[in-house]
Amino acid sequence: MDAGGTPPGEGEGGGIRTALAGLTTRGRSFLAAGVAAAVCAYVLGQSDLLRVGLLLGVLPLVCAAVLYRTRYRVAGSRRLSPGRVPAGSEARVHLRVDNVSRLPTGLLMLQDRVPYVLGPRPRFVLDRVEPGGRREVSYRVRSDLRGRYPLGPLQMRLTDPFGLCELTRSFSAHDTLTVIPRVEPLPPVRLSGEAKGYGEGRQRSLALAGDDDVIPRGYRYGDDLRRVHWRSTARYGELMVRREEQPQRARCTVLLDTRVVAYEGAGPDSAFEWAVSGAASVLVHMLERGFSVRLLTGTGDSVPGEDADGFAGTSQGTADAAGLMLDFLAVVDQSDDTGLSPAYDVLRGGTDGLLVAFFGDLDEEQAAVAARMRQRSGGAVAFVLDSAAWMREPADVAGPLDRSEERLRMLREAGWTAVLVPRGATPEEVWRLADRERTALAATGGEGTR
Repeated sequence: MDAGGTPPGEGEGGGIRTALAGLTTRGRSFLAAGVAAAVCAYVLGQSDLLRVGLLLGVLPLVCAAVLYRTRYRVAGSRRLSPGRVPAGSEARVHLRVDNVSRLPTGLLMLQDRVPYVLGPRPRFVLDRVEPGGRREVSYRVRSDLRGRYPLGPLQMRLTDPFGLCELTRSFSAHDTLTVIPRVEPLPPVRLSGEAKGYGEGRQRSLALAGDDDVIPRGYRYGDDLRRVHWRSTARYGELMVRREEQPQRARCTVLLDTRVVAYEGAGPDSAFEWAVSGAASVLVHMLERGFSVRLLTGTGDSVPGEDADGFAGTSQGTADAAGLMLDFLAVVDQSDDTGLSPAYDVLRGGTDGLLVAFFGDLDEEQAAVAARMRQRSGGAVAFVLDSAAWMREPADVAGPLDRSEERLRMLREAGWTAVLVPRGATPEEVWRLADRERTALAATGGEGTR
């Protein structure tokens, strides 16, 4: 909420100059006519003409003084609903104006500053606002491009009923609209590496309960006496208990290839934007199914605040964890790196778990680096967006796919479940395709090959 008040550094002299600068052409004409009438009245000795001159000259000055005082007795605020929207969805911006003075306002014209990508700049005209009254207006914004977009400042123009003066007030508050990637629901298929806690047939004993931590701790009020560790109690001379069971949670790492050389094209329908949307869909899906999820980019960067195992998907924290990751994906951009080595170095020091990767165009060298990433994962699924295949229209069957098939073969030989993403496919379709690919590999004895 912006409250009324005089800006710092604007004194009485500056306020007078500001008020006079707000006089319109009509107001200046009135003032000039008043001065001329007063001069003529003095020369001709006509007192009635002097009264007319004073009226014409004083009226615009009074209007300017009243508007100047009202200018800082009007408060404005902005509210986003919601503050985070998927790309292609609309958000509504609510503007509110409060008259906190004892005088009614004149005609108000509101204008909010928004980026061009969100749509045209909204403008509103408000009639007289009574003392202590308020007015509310709203407008919609929409963007097909993810990102963070500033809204504001709100500008307000006040005019008097006679149109003699017009003053502009700019509020200082800004808001930010976050446009996140589109997230599509994915079916609960069973991919490789899921025996540690994925799907209906997972080993729930590992996901729900782990081995007791034999390192004891001091007794706390309310601890179950059946957990007293007597050997440690005798050793330390105080009551010691075994630590609570520490559940083991299945882990998943989502890798997003962000190399600029790996993608062609730009815009909401480009291959890179599809990869970002696919990664977002997998992140949310895995969190909802109870995984500890980590997001990794091709440069080796991860979400700020993310630990080594990623964010845990729990009933209480799933929405918060998903929000942090989607906020990160909202502003992720392509990098100038030409290789996947930074991501490989991070994965090489990690632990076993499911690895889901979204790759752009892979040359032979980077395909070999991607193949080595499989060594530290319990299961690996790769979605490859080859530039040659992606830029081709679905109906266009011309063009060799030998290079794409060679890259997929290298990944599959390393143990990946590799799928080529065609243009126009949805994340749900390729997710099911990956499941069928895994099933086919398992049927031929290729599942689990490293």
